Amino acid sequence: MGQTAHVSAVVWSAAVSLAAWLWLLLFQGWFWRTDVRLPASRDPDGWPDVCVVVPARDEAAVLPASLPSLLAQDYPGRAEVLLVDDGSTDGTGDLARELARRRGGLPLTVVTPGEPPSGWTGKLWAVRHGMELARARDPEYLLLTDADIAHAPDSLRRLVSAARTGGFDLVSQMARLRVESLWERLVVPAFVYFFAQLYPFRRIARPGSRTAAAAGGCVLLRAGAAERARIPDAVRHAVIDDVAVARAVKRSGGRVWLGLADGVDSVRPYPRLRDLWRMVSRSAYAQLRHSPLLLVGTVAGLVLVYLVPPAAVAVGAAAGSVPCALPGGAAWLVMTGTYVPMLRYYRQPLWLAPLLPVTAFLYLLMTVDSAVQHRRGRGAAWKGRTYARPEAAAEEA
Repeated sequence: MGQTAHVSAVVWSAAVSLAAWLWLLLFQGWFWRTDVRLPASRDPDGWPDVCVVVPARDEAAVLPASLPSLLAQDYPGRAEVLLVDDGSTDGTGDLARELARRRGGLPLTVVTPGEPPSGWTGKLWAVRHGMELARARDPEYLLLTDADIAHAPDSLRRLVSAARTGGFDLVSQMARLRVESLWERLVVPAFVYFFAQLYPFRRIARPGSRTAAAAGGCVLLRAGAAERARIPDAVRHAVIDDVAVARAVKRSGGRVWLGLADGVDSVRPYPRLRDLWRMVSRSAYAQLRHSPLLLVGTVAGLVLVYLVPPAAVAVGAAAGSVPCALPGGAAWLVMTGTYVPMLRYYRQPLWLAPLLPVTAFLYLLMTVDSAVQHRRGRGAAWKGRTYARPEAAAEEA
């Protein structure tokens, strides 16, 4: 009797999971598709001035693979790279100057701000200094890009053309992250998949939609829109700064576009699980606005959507129950099918698709660990700095 009740509970859980997956498949903005790329565009009659702002803190290891790609941009208008050396101890600023001296290309200016005051995250404090420096050049656009991002030679040209043609105030591309180690193959494509599930790219560009997000590694921002949205001051507390910037632009009446990148790549390696763990856990609880209720709901949702299907298949097989295994298998199949396009985008073997529940379980543990670290007073972290203040409360302040 007890075993029958147990199997019955699994059957109902699997049925709910299958219903959730069918809803995600059909009604969550086609999040699983990977064809949202820079929209078709035409060259403008005159190319606007652009300042490229690069916040950098202890980035000497990756600069040789990224900075030369910015300096080598084939851009017909006037462009300048402003690298903000945010208290680096590894010679980041000197290396940047040496790379510019050897490689040539776009002019480079390196500045060093002081330590961020209370109420500012370090990265946004660095961005603020870069934007203040850019204001003296009076550019029409700002390209905010991270120090570990390498750009194809036509990247800036394509971004500006897309923004001008589409009338967008913010155009962002989610850089293709490095996928070489075993752990990167298992975790990285899923990271982008989960992000797209939370923020479906098609909804972001839709007029009237409240969904807003950007990818901080590559954000082309109209200077006038930044001023209207009071960026970065309005989001100075944000740990997840890219999403906060996109929301601020959209709330101020701007138009936002986000898609997957072609020719914009992250060169930062994450060879070990602990490297990826740190990347996710540093901001996972901030994504949940430091809310215990949202944490419980997220954990329950991950269990129901990602872990129940394989568990139902296992229980059904052990108990010889087709009604148990069938909905679980169907949900697992839908899950696997929606993950395949992302694996193809990352040029990864498709046998990784059925392992998505394993990756989801890792993300569940990372999220819980993020909350535990916050409870211990460590908060979110960036480049050795820790921010314990809840992001949501800070944004309302």
